[in-house]
Amino acid sequence: MVARRKNRLDTLVERLAGEGVEAAAFSADLSEPAEVPALISAVRDRFGRIDVVEYGPIGDDMPFSPAAELDAATLEGLSRLLPLTPVEVFRAVLPEMTARGDGALMMTTVYSAVRPMPHLSGVGPVMAAARNHLHSLHGELADTGVYTGTLSVEAGIARSAMAEARMGGTRTGSALLNAFPIVDQNDLAERYWDMYTTRDRVERIHPEPTVPAPDAG
Repeated sequence: MVARRKNRLDTLVERLAGEGVEAAAFSADLSEPAEVPALISAVRDRFGRIDVVEYGPIGDDMPFSPAAELDAATLEGLSRLLPLTPVEVFRAVLPEMTARGDGALMMTTVYSAVRPMPHLSGVGPVMAAARNHLHSLHGELADTGVYTGTLSVEAGIARSAMAEARMGGTRTGSALLNAFPIVDQNDLAERYWDMYTTRDRVERIHPEPTVPAPDAG
């Protein structure tokens, strides 16, 4: 597990250890692509090799904004987290995965990366770029044994800081975000496991939309 705040990760490591799950915490700022080589090296040193990457930096401080108010400075800042860092992460682990003929590159995005939504821009465009890259990788790696997949979430996530702020009415734009359901973290984990084991599609949306998402082309 990777995040800036190692103390928070250490708490999760302890909780997982109590459930019999081996985990390790790595402190890194994912908005700094230059930190990727040292991060990947540290993970390899700890576990020997990397079988699966799940990149999902969706936090409670993601700056959604109306498209009409979006500026270049905001996009420039967001683009380091998505898509620049995942591009570097995936590029760093691909050689070992293709050499083995197995591995998985997975990513979490918000639904506005799939279908643009009024007043919820900012995050959507940069995630759409990262999603585009992952879809391209899916086509290029189809015959290598390496799977790529993205889970796009059209909901708030239960027990997250974002959901707690929403329930307390403290999050900016909560009137818009309240239109989305709350999903359980365990449900997302089940979707990821199903995607990883079946490997029959590049993308899933959760909850499943009633209107089909546009074709990625």
